[in-house]
Amino acid sequence: MHIKSENLYLNDTNLKLSRQIHVPSYARRLALGTAQFGIHYGIANVLGQVSYEDAEAMLLMARNAGIDTLDTAIAYGEAESLLGCIGVSDFQLISKIPAIREPTGSGEDWVQIQVESSLSRLRVNRLKGLMLHAPDDLLGPHGLSIARGMQRVKEAGLVDFLGLSVYNPEQLAAVIELLPVEIIQIPLNIFDRRFFESGWLDRLTQQGIEIHARSAFLQGLLLMASENVPSIFKPFSPIIDNWHSWLAKQSPKISPVQACISHVASYSGISRIVIGADTCGQLQEILIAASLNSRQAPACLSSPATSLINPSEWSTL
Repeated sequence: MHIKSENLYLNDTNLKLSRQIHVPSYARRLALGTAQFGIHYGIANVLGQVSYEDAEAMLLMARNAGIDTLDTAIAYGEAESLLGCIGVSDFQLISKIPAIREPTGSGEDWVQIQVESSLSRLRVNRLKGLMLHAPDDLLGPHGLSIARGMQRVKEAGLVDFLGLSVYNPEQLAAVIELLPVEIIQIPLNIFDRRFFESGWLDRLTQQGIEIHARSAFLQGLLLMASENVPSIFKPFSPIIDNWHSWLAKQSPKISPVQACISHVASYSGISRIVIGADTCGQLQEILIAASLNSRQAPACLSSPATSLINPSEWSTL
């Protein structure tokens, strides 16, 4: 397992802070994302993959603050194994099975193998939620057997809720009837409001589906100072400049982290806001931001440009 040789953030101060910080009424609406625990994740991440020691300290801080849910995935490299080594059986765990490759057996057996492997790495007996990381697989030749496989692992008591991690409203519309969906993860942030503007957020809420919002910081792009924004985003300078200009005009002054968390929290249908952090200091800032009153940023900061709001398209810029 990858462990950094140098622990920059685990110290007596952070351990003391992890025992003291307590924002229960707000933190319970947060879920800690763990992509950084297994891979180098995020455009603003200059520290690389989080070390074992730093992950352990962040989990302690999250636990003591009242965060009860962890979001992970098989595709997050070593994340599940690291979590299992640290010990996370007291958290509600959401994981995702990856895009299917040509299975050696049936799609049902493939799902079963993926779930059992995740449970083994996490060292737990069941998952709170199981999502498809590549929902378009339901439209492919193995779609029906994948859906049956997911229902099978639920009936076997290996998972509580089944769901999807979706990327845009069109994808959701195409697959939502192909699986008994109980939990959905969507991107939602100041630039990206597609699921709200399309009406899907209201529809999912009315159907009683649990909604988890990810990408509150747009992989860190919304937190970067103007001068640090990579040149590939130059075509979007007007909206990025408007974002920083709006922030600068706020009174009392708020940080980018506070504005981003406050914005996503303003949508009442969101059950969990999936947040990621590279250090205990960043997690502390997020916890403090979660304690503030929610406030939606102005609609003029919303963008329909998928090459801006969909990180998977950034490589084409």
